[in-house]
Amino acid sequence: MGVRILAVLALGVVLGFAFNTNATAAEKLVNYMVKDGAIAKSLTGKPGDAAKGRKVAIDRKKGNCLACHKMPIPEQSFHGEVGPDLAGVGGRLSAGQIRLRIVDPERLGADSIMPPFYKLAGLHGVLKKFKGKTIISASDVEDLVAYMMTLK
Repeated sequence: MGVRILAVLALGVVLGFAFNTNATAAEKLVNYMVKDGAIAKSLTGKPGDAAKGRKVAIDRKKGNCLACHKMPIPEQSFHGEVGPDLAGVGGRLSAGQIRLRIVDPERLGADSIMPPFYKLAGLHGVLKKFKGKTIISASDVEDLVAYMMTLK
Protein backbone atom coordinates (compact mmCIF):
# COMPACT_ATOMS: atom_id res chain seq x y z
CA MET A 1 0.00 0.00 0.00
CA GLY A 2 2.76 2.46 0.91
CA VAL A 3 4.63 1.80 -2.34
CA ARG A 4 1.45 2.37 -4.34
CA ILE A 5 0.82 5.71 -2.63
CA LEU A 6 4.41 6.79 -3.32
CA ALA A 7 4.05 5.74 -6.96
CA VAL A 8 0.87 7.78 -7.33
CA LEU A 9 2.48 10.81 -5.68
CA ALA A 10 5.55 10.52 -7.91
CA LEU A 11 3.33 10.23 -10.96
CA GLY A 12 1.50 13.39 -9.92
CA VAL A 13 4.79 15.28 -9.73
CA VAL A 14 5.75 13.98 -13.16
CA LEU A 15 2.37 14.95 -14.61
CA GLY A 16 2.72 18.46 -13.31
CA PHE A 17 5.25 18.86 -16.11
CA ALA A 18 3.72 16.49 -18.66
CA PHE A 19 0.64 18.38 -19.82
CA ASN A 20 0.50 19.47 -23.46
CA THR A 21 1.05 23.19 -23.18
CA ASN A 22 0.13 23.58 -26.86
CA ALA A 23 -3.46 22.44 -26.32
CA THR A 24 -6.09 25.11 -25.87
CA ALA A 25 -9.21 25.09 -23.76
CA ALA A 26 -11.22 25.63 -26.95
CA GLU A 27 -9.84 22.44 -28.49
CA LYS A 28 -12.65 19.89 -28.64
CA LEU A 29 -12.10 16.24 -27.87
CA VAL A 30 -12.72 13.81 -30.70
CA ASN A 31 -15.68 11.51 -30.02
CA TYR A 32 -14.81 7.84 -29.83
CA MET A 33 -16.53 4.58 -28.99
CA VAL A 34 -15.22 1.97 -26.58
CA LYS A 35 -16.24 -1.58 -27.45
CA ASP A 36 -14.79 -4.84 -26.15
CA GLY A 37 -11.96 -3.08 -24.30
CA ALA A 38 -10.77 -1.09 -27.28
CA ILE A 39 -11.19 2.09 -29.31
CA ALA A 40 -11.17 0.55 -32.79
CA LYS A 41 -11.17 3.72 -34.88
CA SER A 42 -8.36 6.23 -35.14
CA LEU A 43 -9.07 9.50 -33.33
CA THR A 44 -7.79 11.43 -36.35
CA GLY A 45 -9.25 9.22 -39.08
CA LYS A 46 -5.80 8.25 -40.30
CA PRO A 47 -2.87 6.16 -39.09
CA GLY A 48 -0.26 7.72 -36.86
CA ASP A 49 3.44 8.13 -37.60
CA ALA A 50 5.55 5.61 -35.65
CA ALA A 51 8.69 7.80 -35.72
CA LYS A 52 6.75 10.71 -34.22
CA GLY A 53 5.18 8.32 -31.71
CA ARG A 54 8.61 7.21 -30.52
CA LYS A 55 9.48 10.87 -29.92
CA VAL A 56 6.22 11.40 -27.97
CA ALA A 57 6.96 8.29 -25.86
CA ILE A 58 10.34 9.62 -24.71
CA ASP A 59 9.40 13.32 -24.52
CA ARG A 60 9.32 14.13 -20.80
CA LYS A 61 6.76 16.91 -21.45
CA LYS A 62 4.38 14.85 -23.59
CA GLY A 63 3.88 11.09 -23.44
CA ASN A 64 6.65 10.53 -20.93
CA CYS A 65 6.10 6.76 -21.12
CA LEU A 66 9.56 6.17 -19.66
CA ALA A 67 8.47 7.67 -16.34
CA CYS A 68 6.56 4.47 -15.59
CA HIS A 69 7.49 1.88 -18.22
CA LYS A 70 10.61 0.06 -19.31
CA MET A 71 10.87 0.33 -23.08
CA PRO A 72 13.17 -1.02 -25.80
CA ILE A 73 14.91 2.35 -26.06
CA PRO A 74 18.32 1.64 -24.51
CA GLU A 75 19.80 5.05 -25.31
CA GLN A 76 17.31 6.64 -22.91
CA SER A 77 18.07 6.42 -19.19
CA PHE A 78 15.80 6.16 -16.17
CA HIS A 79 13.12 3.74 -17.33
CA GLY A 80 10.25 3.37 -14.88
CA GLU A 81 9.19 0.20 -13.13
CA VAL A 82 5.65 1.10 -12.06
CA GLY A 83 3.92 0.00 -15.27
CA PRO A 84 4.44 -3.08 -17.39
CA ASP A 85 7.41 -3.44 -19.74
CA LEU A 86 6.30 -2.23 -23.18
CA ALA A 87 8.67 -4.48 -25.14
CA GLY A 88 6.41 -6.67 -27.28
CA VAL A 89 3.22 -4.71 -26.54
CA GLY A 90 2.37 -4.54 -30.27
CA GLY A 91 2.29 -8.32 -30.37
CA ARG A 92 0.15 -8.65 -27.23
CA LEU A 93 -2.48 -5.97 -27.85
CA SER A 94 -4.38 -4.62 -30.83
CA ALA A 95 -4.10 -0.99 -31.93
CA GLY A 96 -7.56 -0.38 -30.45
CA GLN A 97 -6.57 -1.86 -27.09
CA ILE A 98 -3.43 0.27 -26.99
CA ARG A 99 -5.43 3.36 -27.99
CA LEU A 100 -7.84 2.87 -25.07
CA ARG A 101 -4.96 2.42 -22.62
CA ILE A 102 -3.50 5.75 -23.75
CA VAL A 103 -6.78 7.66 -23.98
CA ASP A 104 -8.42 6.54 -20.72
CA PRO A 105 -6.91 3.54 -18.89
CA GLU A 106 -9.44 3.88 -16.07
CA ARG A 107 -12.04 2.42 -18.46
CA LEU A 108 -10.22 -0.89 -17.97
CA GLY A 109 -9.93 -0.58 -14.20
CA ALA A 110 -10.71 2.23 -11.77
CA ASP A 111 -7.55 1.49 -9.79
CA SER A 112 -5.20 2.27 -12.69
CA ILE A 113 -2.52 4.79 -11.79
CA MET A 114 -1.77 5.48 -15.45
CA PRO A 115 -3.14 8.91 -16.29
CA PRO A 116 -5.71 9.43 -19.03
CA PHE A 117 -3.74 11.18 -21.76
CA TYR A 118 -6.76 12.24 -23.82
CA LYS A 119 -9.53 13.06 -21.36
CA LEU A 120 -10.95 16.18 -19.75
CA ALA A 121 -13.94 15.09 -17.63
CA GLY A 122 -13.76 13.52 -14.19
CA LEU A 123 -10.18 14.55 -13.42
CA HIS A 124 -9.16 15.61 -9.91
CA GLY A 125 -6.44 17.91 -8.66
CA VAL A 126 -5.66 19.44 -12.05
CA LEU A 127 -3.76 22.70 -11.77
CA LYS A 128 -5.76 25.69 -12.97
CA LYS A 129 -3.42 26.40 -15.87
CA PHE A 130 -3.98 22.84 -17.19
CA LYS A 131 -7.77 22.68 -16.84
CA GLY A 132 -9.48 22.08 -20.15
CA LYS A 133 -6.31 20.68 -21.72
CA THR A 134 -5.44 17.12 -22.54
CA ILE A 135 -1.97 15.78 -21.82
CA ILE A 136 -1.46 14.98 -25.50
CA SER A 137 -3.39 15.64 -28.72
CA ALA A 138 -5.43 13.14 -30.75
CA SER A 139 -2.62 13.16 -33.31
CA ASP A 140 -0.08 12.32 -30.59
CA VAL A 141 -2.31 9.44 -29.45
CA GLU A 142 -2.31 8.01 -32.97
CA ASP A 143 1.44 8.46 -33.31
CA LEU A 144 1.95 6.61 -30.01
CA VAL A 145 -0.36 3.81 -31.14
CA ALA A 146 1.61 3.48 -34.40
CA TYR A 147 4.88 3.31 -32.47
CA MET A 148 3.59 0.82 -29.90
CA MET A 149 2.41 -1.43 -32.74
CA THR A 150 6.03 -1.66 -33.96
CA LEU A 151 7.06 -3.15 -30.60
CA LYS A 152 6.49 -6.82 -31.42
